[in-house]
Amino acid sequence: MKIGLTIFLTDYCIHVVSLARRAEALGFESLWLPEHPIIPVHSATPWPGAADGEMPQYYRETVDPFVALAHASAVTTRLKIATGICLLPERDPLVLAKQVASLDYFSGGRFIFGIGVGWLREETEIMGGDFDHRWTQAKESVMAMKALWTDAVSEFHGKYYDFPPVHSFPKPAQRPHPPVILAGTAANVHKRIVDWGDGWLPIRVSLEEVRAGREKLNALAAARGRDPAGLTISIYGVPPEPETVRAYADAGADRVVLRLDSSPEAETLATLKELAEKLL
Repeated sequence: MKIGLTIFLTDYCIHVVSLARRAEALGFESLWLPEHPIIPVHSATPWPGAADGEMPQYYRETVDPFVALAHASAVTTRLKIATGICLLPERDPLVLAKQVASLDYFSGGRFIFGIGVGWLREETEIMGGDFDHRWTQAKESVMAMKALWTDAVSEFHGKYYDFPPVHSFPKPAQRPHPPVILAGTAANVHKRIVDWGDGWLPIRVSLEEVRAGREKLNALAAARGRDPAGLTISIYGVPPEPETVRAYADAGADRVVLRLDSSPEAETLATLKELAEKLL
C-alpha cells in the first residue's frame, strides 16, 4: 500500500520544503496539493465537507500547487508530487500542459496529475468554466493536453478549446504522459477513467464503494481492452489509523492519501513522525 500526504498549504503553516524533505526521509510515497485560485466573497454554494456548509478558512488561503510542488521536487529525489486536485475548468490547457510537462521533466518523471472539476459554482464561473458541463469541458482539456504532450506538432478542435498546429515543449519525462487521476464519485466517473484517465481519486467513500468501484473499473477496462491493473485507486483524506489503511487496501485501493492539518512547522513535523511510526 502506497501512503501519501495532502495539506492545504498557507503562509502560516509548515513550508513546503521542510514538509517534502521530511516526508521523503520518513518514507511517505507522495505529496498531494489542492488548489483554489480564488474564493468568492459572496457564494450561495454550501461546502460539501460539513453539515453546516461552512468553508474552512484555509480554503481561502492555500497557495498555488504547481509553484509549491516545484519547490518540493527540487529538494527531493524519490517523493512523488501530485495535484490533489487541479481544477481543470479554471485553467487554460495550453498553459497548463506546459506547466505539467515542465514539472514532470524537472522532477524526473515524478508527477501525478490529480484532476477534478470543482464544487463551487461561483468560483468556476468567475474563472471562465462551464459549471453545468464541467466534466465535458474537463475531458476536452485533457484530450487537448494529451496532444500537446505527445505530438511534435499539436492541434485541437473542440467546443471549449480550439487551436491550430503549435509547438509545445518540453515533453513530459513520463511517456506518453503523467498519469491522469480523476477525482469524484459521479455516476460516470468510472467510465470516464477507463475512457480517458488512469486512476480514481475519491474522497469520503466507504469500503463498499471502493470495492464496487474496483469491480466496475475492472469490468469496464476488460470490455475496452485496457489492463485493469493499470487503473489505480487512491483514497483521498483517509484517517491516519492502521486498521483503516489496511481495510482500504483489502477493498482494492492502491494508495491512501492522509490529510494533514494546516499547522506550524514544529507541530506538523511531529505529526509526520507519529504517522510514520504507526503506518510505515
